[in-house]
Amino acid sequence: AGQILPQWQDYWLPPGVTWRDMEQLADSDRPRPQDLLIALPLALGFVALRYVFERFFAPPMGRCLGVKNRLQVTAAPSLKLESFYTQRSRQPTQSEIISLMLSCGKTQRQIETWFRLRRNQDRPCQTKKFGEALHMTSLKSTCFSSHCKTHRQPWAHYWYYMLELGFYGSLLLRISVDIKRKDFKEQVIHHLATIFLLSFSYCANYIRIGTLVMLLHDSSDILLESAKMFNYGTGWRKTCDTLFVVFAVVFLVTRLLIFPTKIIHTTLILSMEVFEPFAGYYFFNILLMVLQGLHIFWAGLILRMVYKFLKGKLEKDERSDEESEVEEEEMEKGGEENMDQGDCYWEKSKDTLNSKLSMLTNSCVLNNLTNHRSSVSDRMRKAQ
Repeated sequence: AGQILPQWQDYWLPPGVTWRDMEQLADSDRPRPQDLLIALPLALGFVALRYVFERFFAPPMGRCLGVKNRLQVTAAPSLKLESFYTQRSRQPTQSEIISLMLSCGKTQRQIETWFRLRRNQDRPCQTKKFGEALHMTSLKSTCFSSHCKTHRQPWAHYWYYMLELGFYGSLLLRISVDIKRKDFKEQVIHHLATIFLLSFSYCANYIRIGTLVMLLHDSSDILLESAKMFNYGTGWRKTCDTLFVVFAVVFLVTRLLIFPTKIIHTTLILSMEVFEPFAGYYFFNILLMVLQGLHIFWAGLILRMVYKFLKGKLEKDERSDEESEVEEEEMEKGGEENMDQGDCYWEKSKDTLNSKLSMLTNSCVLNNLTNHRSSVSDRMRKAQ
C-alpha cells in the first residue's frame, strides 16, 4: 500500500505515521488494503446463498412456524392499464384516472379498484418476509460468533471484517429487489456509511474500534430479525413480544447510550490526546455521526412501537413495507366510502319505504271510506 499510494498517507494515517511504519508491524497486526477485494466475491456468494435459502429452506421452516400467505384477489387482465402500471405509475393521479376512463371505457371506481388489486399482487408474501428475516438472522449470528473469537485468534479479525463487508455489499446488490420499507433511504445511507467505515477502519488499522462498532450493531440486529421471524408465524405472539422487548432495551442502550458516550467520545475527544487531527480523523468521525443520526431516527420508530405495545395496539413493524401502509389507508378509505354509500342507500330506501307506506295507508283509508259508503247505501235501501 505504501508503494502504491505514498501520497495518500497524510489522509489515511495520523501525522508522523507513514506506510513504512505500518509495514513494520507483525503480519497478524498489519492490514493490507488489497485484502478488502475478497469482500466482493463474498457479497456475490451471500446473494446466491440467500436465493437458495429463501427458495428451498425458508418455506418448510415457515410452515413449521405456521407462516401463512394471505389470499390475494388478482386484477382483471387489461393491456392498457397494465401498460400504464408498469411503464408510468403505480398510483395514477386524478387527471390520469380520467384519461384512463376515456381510453378503457371504465368507471373511476373500477380503475381505482384495479390499481389497488394490482399493487396488492406485487406486495411480498409472508413467506418471503419470513425468509428474509431468517436469512438475516443466520448471517448476523455467523458474524457475531466470529466476533467472539477475535480476542483470542488474530485471524478472526480479518474474517469478521470480510464477512461484514460481504454482508452489507450483498444488501446493496439486492436493494432493487428487496422489500422496500418506509426507511428505505435511511437503510441505503446506513449500508453505504457502514461499508466506507469498515473499509477505512481496516486500512487505517482502527480494527479495535471497528470491531466494537460492529458488535454493538450485531447484538441488537439479531434480536430484531428473530422477533420479525416469529411475528410472521402463527401462535408465537408471546415469543415475538418477548424478543421485541429485549431488542428495544438492547437497541436503546447500545445505540443511544454506549455508542455516543464510549465509541464516539473515544474517537472524537480522547484520540486527540494521542495524535493530532487529520483528514482521516474527520472522515471517520463524520461517518460515526451519520450512524448516530440514523440511530436516533430508528429509536423514534422503536419508541412509537413500544408505546403501541404498551397500549396493546402493536400489530406490525413501524418499518413495514410502503405498499402495506398505502393499501391499509386505501382499505380504510374504501370502508368509509362503503359506509357512506350504505348510509345513502339506507336513506333512499327509508324514503321509498315511507312513501310506499303512505300510499298503502291512503289506499286503506279510501277503501274503508268506500266500503262505509256502500254499507250506508245498502241500509238506506233496506229501510225504504
